[in-house]
Amino acid sequence: MKNILKQIILEQQEYSQVQNNIPRKINSEWLTTSEIVIISGVRRCGKSVLLQQIREQMKEQSYFINFDDDRLINFKLEHFNLLEEAFFELFDKEHTYYFDEIQNIEGWERFVRRLYNAGNKIFITGSNAKMLSRELGTHLTGRYIQIDLYPFSFKEYLDFKNYTPNEKELYTTLGKTHILSHFKEYMQNGGFPKYIQELSYQYISALYQSIIYRDILSRNNISNEREILELMHYIASNIAKRFTYTSLAKTIGIKHPDTIKNYLDHIESTYLIFSLFKYDPSLKKQMANAKKIYLIDNAIANKIGFNATDNFGSQLENLVFIELKRRGAEIFYHSNLHECDFIIRQGIKITEAYQVTMSISNPETRQREIKGLLEALETYNLPQGYILTLEETETITINDKTIQVIPVWKWLLDL
Repeated sequence: MKNILKQIILEQQEYSQVQNNIPRKINSEWLTTSEIVIISGVRRCGKSVLLQQIREQMKEQSYFINFDDDRLINFKLEHFNLLEEAFFELFDKEHTYYFDEIQNIEGWERFVRRLYNAGNKIFITGSNAKMLSRELGTHLTGRYIQIDLYPFSFKEYLDFKNYTPNEKELYTTLGKTHILSHFKEYMQNGGFPKYIQELSYQYISALYQSIIYRDILSRNNISNEREILELMHYIASNIAKRFTYTSLAKTIGIKHPDTIKNYLDHIESTYLIFSLFKYDPSLKKQMANAKKIYLIDNAIANKIGFNATDNFGSQLENLVFIELKRRGAEIFYHSNLHECDFIIRQGIKITEAYQVTMSISNPETRQREIKGLLEALETYNLPQGYILTLEETETITINDKTIQVIPVWKWLLDL
């Protein structure tokens, strides 16, 4: 076993060099902290690349292994000692370890805890939130920093396309046309690095199948793939629509709402979907209210969803939701007489409110979006809110409230 591990380690050393030269954001604290650094996120969003970019900035780089390797399918907890010996025999003594997709190994947290207690620096990636949180909460509480990674942001997408927007240029018609063209491509194609490089339907299909069959069905011993596939198809076709477990169960043809709840929990643990709760100071009421669901990336939503009509509006809203998640926001939706798409909570206070729509040029749409946002601003005593559109700019003042109408691409780039 040790010789096989040595072979795998050396071969992975050869092909682990960063292929994508788009730098992901690296916080200096990650490099210097004594805590375990855990990079989590959906498959193929760039976790391994970020791990390699971090590794390149560290003095010690040798103790690296990727557990998402078919040759390690029989690797068990007791083999970690052999892995450590293999590292020692292949390289000089080091105190920094890099473990890619470690959640594949049952009991991994015990070995990592031992390394940590011995004073070693450890970087980990993983793509299952439930498994990571369970093991971290049990054995590594207070000993780690977790980084939630998402597919490329719009700025990273533009970097990937070698396009740097010039703020002065964006005041011209030609400049706006260029940036809007890039944004529409991003809104539809999403930010999975490999997909936007190749735009291969087969790639995004294979990625989706891998998440469904490996991370959801197989890992949770679910035999009824039809129910999972139909549930995902319905979700992707109804992004941002309200649902209850009972209504989803009836739609999919499942007897018990608890089954739907469990399915959604398993799916959400892969970072494929996110539930959005209606805000209520009462946690009990919050859990009982109808929820909304968003997908990790528009490329997957477009691949599996069905939309008989133009779905740009749901793509835009989904994109904004993921950007808010990327920025670390705690997000809810507001609903009373009217609805506001997103409100942001910091601590115990609501601090921001957003509406998202393609355009407010239609009087009926304009009135609906303004009413919903104003209700949120008044409810949470906020002086200002935002309506994010495809390309409109306007400042609206009503009583003592200010509404900034901003193109989404401008908001994404902080211009």
